[in-house]
Amino acid sequence: MPKGYWVSVYRTISDPEKLAAYNSLAAPAVRAGGGRVLVRGGRVTAHDAGIAERTVLIEFDSFEQAVAARESAAYQEALAALSDGVERDFRIVEGTD
Repeated sequence: MPKGYWVSVYRTISDPEKLAAYNSLAAPAVRAGGGRVLVRGGRVTAHDAGIAERTVLIEFDSFEQAVAARESAAYQEALAALSDGVERDFRIVEGTD
């Protein structure tokens, strides 16, 4: 079964305190949903139309599991804490195998 991935690229971080509050709630919500953080921040080299900003990649055992984790009450609480503290591009994608 193909794995599922959350891919987040932060275009701007306007409120680091909201991001910190989100991180403290999102980490346990992701773990509870079966997610494994593969990339969180670190070095980035952007090409073409990419942006060299904070990037997060989280792996789940399936696409459905990734979607369910995003919809969970615990993750929704984390999103409420994040509010308008960042502008990010967030996607859930299915792996190839």
